[in-house]
Amino acid sequence: MPNGEGRQGDVLRDTTGGAQQGPGGQAYRAPAPGVGLPAQSAQVPDVAADGHSPWQVGRPYQGHEQPSGHQGIRPPQAGYQEQRQQASAANRPGPQPHSGPGSQPVVDQGPAGAVRHKPQHGESYTARAVRALRRTLSSSAAREVAEITRTAEVLQRPVTTGRQIAVTSIRGGSGKSTVAALLGATYAHYRQDPVLFLEADPALGSLPLRLGAESLRWTTSEIADIVKPDMSLLDVTGYLVQLPDNAWLLPASQGRIGVMLDSRAYERAVVALRRYFGVMVIDCETLPAEVGRVALASTHGRVLTAPATPEGISSTHSVLQWMQGLPRQVIAGTVVVLTELVPRSGLDLGEAVQRLRSTGVSVQILPYDRHLAGGGRIHTDLLAHPTRQAAARLAADVFQLSQQRH
Repeated sequence: MPNGEGRQGDVLRDTTGGAQQGPGGQAYRAPAPGVGLPAQSAQVPDVAADGHSPWQVGRPYQGHEQPSGHQGIRPPQAGYQEQRQQASAANRPGPQPHSGPGSQPVVDQGPAGAVRHKPQHGESYTARAVRALRRTLSSSAAREVAEITRTAEVLQRPVTTGRQIAVTSIRGGSGKSTVAALLGATYAHYRQDPVLFLEADPALGSLPLRLGAESLRWTTSEIADIVKPDMSLLDVTGYLVQLPDNAWLLPASQGRIGVMLDSRAYERAVVALRRYFGVMVIDCETLPAEVGRVALASTHGRVLTAPATPEGISSTHSVLQWMQGLPRQVIAGTVVVLTELVPRSGLDLGEAVQRLRSTGVSVQILPYDRHLAGGGRIHTDLLAHPTRQAAARLAADVFQLSQQRH
């Protein structure tokens, strides 16, 4: 990518007024946090009495100030409130092409009215009370704080070029879009550079719904013809769906059946956008679709989701054996996520993890969560405590692999 790193640094400096030096060259300097979101650092966040870590989309840590002289993290710039107001005004898209698509709602209000339900917490009140009691009577709180600190340090490492992380699966219903949403939300919460959710699954994918987007306009197949080399980050985000915590979404379709996205259109979209975002989470088609295979070969990190069932593990093992015949960096930079679809499956997950790790991949488990199982928008404050911990570990694992040379 000729001059890609320099151009990206110029873009971010235009919006922040400064840049941060990272190991190996020019690193991203993300915008200072917006209203209500203090600067993130590896400083240990408090853990609530019910065992919840304060990882919530759009919700800041409470009562934490940026420590002076903390290495690797700069304090917010003076006068940022005025800059933020100016940036918000500039963030409105300019004149759109006359042939541009009209906005479409993510959910059809007709059928949606019949299935609307109140989201429930990821775990029962009894489970939360027991966890809080155990933390009070044991030393687990100190271990938990230490783990949160280590995870935050990994997630906040500066990057010299944007990281692209592909999420795919070998079958539907394995939690692919859910995992993509959790990954992107984690990066957007912990990091200060912009994060992009790019949907590369046009077959009525659920990522916009899981992220709580209300309406969609421009799509992945259209954006490559819109983005020009001289456009700034603020220009580009005018064509995207804005989300909390300095994150944006580019959907693959407007909820219409028959929308196509080939590998060429996908590659053009990634090339056009990658220099603007510190992390790009790509929700791909299921394997062996063409776009999914292209993403596996071209991204920095790969996440392969599979249901924690005997057939899911067997099928995933077969795919991993096929991936062993690809260039080494493909399987070395892959994380398999086993998603528990029921509370107690009876499956020996320890044995399943060891079997999959024997192929050379990293393996993480996403535990059953009532809130995720209910579908619809993900409210991170309603996620079970083990789910939030698992999401943070997964995000740190794949991000660390994406920065290594295999």
